[in-house]
Amino acid sequence: MDWSLNRCARVGHVTYAPDEPHLREQMHSATRSAELWQCLRCGTYVPGSPDGSGPAADAPRVKRSKQIRADFFLKLFAIERGIRVIIFGGVAFGIWRYANSPSIAAAIKRDIPIIQTFSKQLGFSLSHSLLEKIRSILHISSSNLRLLALGVTGLAVVSAIEAFALWQARRWGEYFAATVTSLGLPLEVYELTKAVTVTKLVLFALNLLLVFYLVYSRRLFGARGGKDAYEARLRAASVIDEAEHAATAMLAAQAPRPTGAAGSQGPAAGSAGPARPASSAARGPAIPASGRPAPGGEPATIRHDAPTPD
Repeated sequence: MDWSLNRCARVGHVTYAPDEPHLREQMHSATRSAELWQCLRCGTYVPGSPDGSGPAADAPRVKRSKQIRADFFLKLFAIERGIRVIIFGGVAFGIWRYANSPSIAAAIKRDIPIIQTFSKQLGFSLSHSLLEKIRSILHISSSNLRLLALGVTGLAVVSAIEAFALWQARRWGEYFAATVTSLGLPLEVYELTKAVTVTKLVLFALNLLLVFYLVYSRRLFGARGGKDAYEARLRAASVIDEAEHAATAMLAAQAPRPTGAAGSQGPAAGSAGPARPASSAARGPAIPASGRPAPGGEPATIRHDAPTPD
């Protein structure tokens, strides 16, 4: 799939008229009905006036195929962080409500046996460890529950910042997401040593993949040349840079060759030496101006096909 064309189809083309004549010649064309300008994203020539003009250095930075694809993967991670925001936010809200409402706590204590009996009638059995955790939470003081809710709320806020930053593909957000996620990896490893579950494995794999992708693809923390190399790659992939290379190649092809260099090479390949005279068979018999036969030749009045006299 052409990511550049797909983006232009959704949000429109971006055209620009550089002031430099050699770049303008490469990026501009015309038909009988309209003038055409090359799109900075997909490279297609688009009819109509350019969206902007000025020096090539002031042209807008437009992300192209590889950068758009990389941003798409970051949006997938942003969606995953958004799901965490919803989960952490719901848990924090429930803890706050439970800590500030004694009636809810009493109702939960009263209804646990009923819920357990009802689940058995449906053919399900609640885990004993889950029930023990619920009972232990019910005996936590309100102040500790508020601290727990505050911590879960903090996780929701951090996940929200990560989701926003990854969706916007901001560099500071990429650093923030990589740092926060990598700080949580040791805790996830510790949890895996205590008990291995599918949920823990999936979350650990997602976090590890996110850190590796950000550091390697976005060249964070000086990896693969760091920020300078990343920005140089973006500039090298621009349409204006491609037009610069094309203009340079065209000027080099049109430049006249030095005459001294041509003379020093000697005669051309088609004239490797002085022209040789054609062979006598090809020229026919040599006829001197005096009418006498040339040495080794025949009289001028005698033809090869004439009959000889008796």
